[in-house]
Amino acid sequence: MRDRLAASDPGLLRLTAGLRTVLAISLSLAVLALVGADVTLLVAAAMAAMVATFAIREKQRGRQAVTLALGLPVALVSVSLGALLSAHVVAGDLFFVALIFCAVYGRRYGDRGTALGLIGFQIYFLSLFVHATVPTLPGLYGAIVVAFLCGAVARFVLVPQTPAGTLDRLRRAFRARLAQLVEAQIELLDAGPDDVDKALEVVRVRTARLHETALLIQGRLEDGTSDEAVARMLQRRIADAEIAAERLGLMLLTARSAERADTLTLHLPGAPLPSGGELPARDEWAAELRRALEALRLLVLRPVGEDTGTALSRLRNRLLGYREEENLPDAPSAVQDVFRGIGEAARAVLGLRIALDGPQDESADTPATTRSREELDAEDAAIGSEEEDEREAAQPTGLLRPTTRAAVQVAVGSALAIVGGELLSGNRWYWAVLTCWIVFINTASTGEILVKGYRRLLGTVFGVVAGIALAGLVGHHTWTAFGLVLLLIFAMFYTAPLSYTLMSFFVTAMLGLLYTLLNTYSTSVLVLRVEETALGAACGVFAAAVVLPVRTDRRTNELLAGVLNRLADVTRAAVDQLSGGPPADLLDRARELDQALADLRASTQPLTHPIAPQRSRRDTARHVVALLETCAYHARSLAATAELLPAYPSIAADPRLRGVGRRIVHNIEAIAGHVTDPHAGSAVETGPSIASLLKPGTLATPRYDRVTDRVLRHLQRLDEAVMGLARPLRAPLEPRKA
Repeated sequence: MRDRLAASDPGLLRLTAGLRTVLAISLSLAVLALVGADVTLLVAAAMAAMVATFAIREKQRGRQAVTLALGLPVALVSVSLGALLSAHVVAGDLFFVALIFCAVYGRRYGDRGTALGLIGFQIYFLSLFVHATVPTLPGLYGAIVVAFLCGAVARFVLVPQTPAGTLDRLRRAFRARLAQLVEAQIELLDAGPDDVDKALEVVRVRTARLHETALLIQGRLEDGTSDEAVARMLQRRIADAEIAAERLGLMLLTARSAERADTLTLHLPGAPLPSGGELPARDEWAAELRRALEALRLLVLRPVGEDTGTALSRLRNRLLGYREEENLPDAPSAVQDVFRGIGEAARAVLGLRIALDGPQDESADTPATTRSREELDAEDAAIGSEEEDEREAAQPTGLLRPTTRAAVQVAVGSALAIVGGELLSGNRWYWAVLTCWIVFINTASTGEILVKGYRRLLGTVFGVVAGIALAGLVGHHTWTAFGLVLLLIFAMFYTAPLSYTLMSFFVTAMLGLLYTLLNTYSTSVLVLRVEETALGAACGVFAAAVVLPVRTDRRTNELLAGVLNRLADVTRAAVDQLSGGPPADLLDRARELDQALADLRASTQPLTHPIAPQRSRRDTARHVVALLETCAYHARSLAATAELLPAYPSIAADPRLRGVGRRIVHNIEAIAGHVTDPHAGSAVETGPSIASLLKPGTLATPRYDRVTDRVLRHLQRLDEAVMGLARPLRAPLEPRKA
């Protein structure tokens, strides 16, 4: 159960956020209840404690404390202005719009600017929600101060979260998700013809989740480790384990068929399995493969015992022995390749275990295990020899800067929401403004804002129904209502990263209870909430579409070109190093590619969402993203192999690879140029397949040495995927010149 919890919530980030917020609110309510505060102040304290908790996103505890301390005076000034301007409608509205502009513009100053802007906006909204006036300010000051202090206690005492602790939990989550992926691969091995598609989809999902956890770890390495060499070693071991697990999945797919599996099969939902012959893995070797995979899963989850001769030590030694040709069973070549993949995965698990848990007992090692340890030690010694590549892209300025553009758009949308909201209700117009504000958070195009507005409206509609039901059940039982509010707040924070619709549902249900506490609840109020939400979303979409618009196509093309440029950069650097060039920081570049691809995947949601009207466009977007994920996998594998060169004198750089990789890099750059400028002169070069360099070699008897053969196969798959990209992106083709 602990492993499942770690895998379902990497780093326990969602659980921590929910618990911290609930504890901060509970402490605030307890303190104010002891001094006899009325319900209005209790509601204000609960909202302020929630804001003080979720607004701060910095990872270092010292920086969190400074931001929290700066946020308190910002909150006090904001609630004061809200109370002072409550009697001056026009002045109050103008100030609210100016505050919104400044809050969004503050995002350009990083996490602290974002947090202070968020606190200023939300506390001003709080003053509108509780109808703050000048006479009520002293009580509100006290409630806000108590809320911030309780938020500090919850953050730094009750639910402390250090960068090192978060990184440690993320590493455990990676290990748990790796074990789940191996478990899914076992199910794929056992699946019959009727169940294979379902089993393959589980493998796809768990492969993606493993990659997601690797990216989370990458984002926490700098703050979570004090030693740069340790950070680079952990980065290396995580990359090795991820690549080995994904390669093992491909080998299993190949072993199920007489044809070699396409890497795209692991990344594109609905992609067919290879077919064309018998299933060599479904014969007498299936049971042995299953035992080996079960042993691998045990090695991932359980440390090898300290006592010599333990069962796990023997399992580890047996699996590592599959890396040696003489230890492979006498089986078909595709099945032998799976056993080799299991051996490489076991080596990656051994490296991951050493990186996470430190040195282990070596007295029970076999020669194969000893060789694996020596290889890992040689790699560790070589880590840190590469020079860091300081590359910084030019940033746009003026109205082209994303924060400036978003600030102008939100200000215009909020002004429209104020006007329309006051036409709907002179007392609760601020709900439209809140929705307009929220749909702009973490969005960068008109399509993203439209999808987010749709999800918020959908969650609000269902939340109104739940709010009506809960308000009827609670009645006038104040503390029962507060208990349900805390439960809904926890659910809101726990589900926020998973589903924006669910989060909106819990928020709206919670608001129904808050209105009950303030004795302002009615069905018409919650219906008005839906109307104001729809109006705010519409104003946000209108402002995004009219004021300095960023079309979804334009945003997607910019990110697509960025992914292609990073892909070309990684491929060029990896091939250059494999061809004898100087060492480079390849893993960092590969992770930058992964992050750029994650950004592109998020930006295509408006195109792939079920509400998208053009089905062919939706399918094309999914296919392009899947092809890019395939390219990224092979680029990561090339980078990981290239970084082995300084560690292994037996692996010689092969200058023949430079010519093989030149055409691939040219084609990637040509496609990127076409995406940026459809009238660009460069065209994709066609010619003989790289597969021709592999013949007459086979998996069992490669034409070159095994490392060069593996590199050529990755280049072959990368070349095929790049040529596959040229078709849906309509890049011009030209035959290769002699």
